[in-house]
Amino acid sequence: MKRDEIYLTKEGLEKLTKEYEELVGVKRREVTERIARAREFGDISENSEYDLARDEQSFVEGRIAELEEMLKHAQLIEGNGHNTNLISLGSKVKVHIDGDEDEFVIVDAPEADPSKKYISHDSPLGKALIGKSIGDKVEVEAPIGKLYYTVLAIS
Repeated sequence: MKRDEIYLTKEGLEKLTKEYEELVGVKRREVTERIARAREFGDISENSEYDLARDEQSFVEGRIAELEEMLKHAQLIEGNGHNTNLISLGSKVKVHIDGDEDEFVIVDAPEADPSKKYISHDSPLGKALIGKSIGDKVEVEAPIGKLYYTVLAIS
């Protein structure tokens, strides 16, 4: 992987694109209007509404710049192509852990969301799973101790 490339699933790319369009097309204009209204109140040196609007503008512009950079370097991943024998970026992985089964999708860091079972390939579990195949066992150091996973399926 090249260092500047950001690998995203189709859903992840759509989510970032939608956020970018919302910030550029709607939020930026709203913040500009708030700043203009706050200026109408007079002295901006003691105008908390103006200060809040400027802070929000700074955040919005920073996020827009961050998203532009991410989208500029985005590479779409569609699972691991035809190879369902090895876990890679975009793989959906079913594992066995302590008598239970769980599923994860391996993604790049910007798309990671453990609550939705999207784990980063840079996370301890992601690093342990990348390159593994069905039947492989992996050991992951977690705050509660070592966890042992067995790969059951890759899609």
